[in-house]
Amino acid sequence: MTELAVIIVTWNNAQDIGAALSSLYAELQHIALPTEVVLVDSASEDETATVVAASFPQVTLLKQVDNVGFARGNNIGISYLQANGGVPDFVYLLNPDTISQPGSVRALLQALQADARIGVAGARLTFGDGTFQHSAFAFPGLFQLWADLLPVPVRLLESRLNGRYPREHYAGEEPFDVDFVLGATMMMRGEVIAQTGMFDEAFFMYCEEVDWQWRIRRAGWRIVCVPAAHVVHLGGQSSSQAKPRSTHYLWESRLRMYARYYPPYRLWLARRLVWAGMWWRLRHTTDPEMRAVYTDIMAQASS
Repeated sequence: MTELAVIIVTWNNAQDIGAALSSLYAELQHIALPTEVVLVDSASEDETATVVAASFPQVTLLKQVDNVGFARGNNIGISYLQANGGVPDFVYLLNPDTISQPGSVRALLQALQADARIGVAGARLTFGDGTFQHSAFAFPGLFQLWADLLPVPVRLLESRLNGRYPREHYAGEEPFDVDFVLGATMMMRGEVIAQTGMFDEAFFMYCEEVDWQWRIRRAGWRIVCVPAAHVVHLGGQSSSQAKPRSTHYLWESRLRMYARYYPPYRLWLARRLVWAGMWWRLRHTTDPEMRAVYTDIMAQASS
């Protein structure tokens, strides 16, 4: 019986998936548990599914006829596990634009095994050129929203107010508690899935991992980032392929999340901040597609 399952959701990732799977399988050789890799291909228009089928026949490939998105794609993978022996003790959600470094999978697994209170563990991420990447964040507050909407990169400010954890935490050896880890690497207990459900598919793209981990934290589980687990995350490959659409999904998902978790007064402020931010962007672009996106988000923020 599978005790560790890895789920990867792809969409036009032919250029990345070979390295992702090769590095993953190199790590799984050192795991003393029965494992299975499930890949959900979200109607890729490139050769993603062909590459996987030809080079990695051991992968369980679930080809979709539509672009189902990140949340539904992972839910399809989890549902497959439920229908074929049950959800295993550990489920590892992994992005296709990742390269697993030596010892990363084992370090995540050991963190979960070391403390029964830990429900989710995420890796320490770096970009493809080796530079630092924030791998975990605090749940978004109004300061973070304001910073994201400014025309200058205040959102990159190294501050707890902006949801960033100190870099020295990532340089340590021990897992440290966070509000949520990036969805690029999420290893979780099967028990967590049984208790909290799966991704909310109302979030087609963006915020889906934040929403789920908010529910996981409210259910009493610890969420940690594991510095010893190093994964290279190339980042943004799918979303960069369609900027107007991805921008629309981002702000639509954020508004939905604010409505779910903010009390009324904070929600009122958040909606007005979003409206103002979209208004400013609308005034500074002539791109008709982006203007349509900003106009639509303004309407949603006003409703």
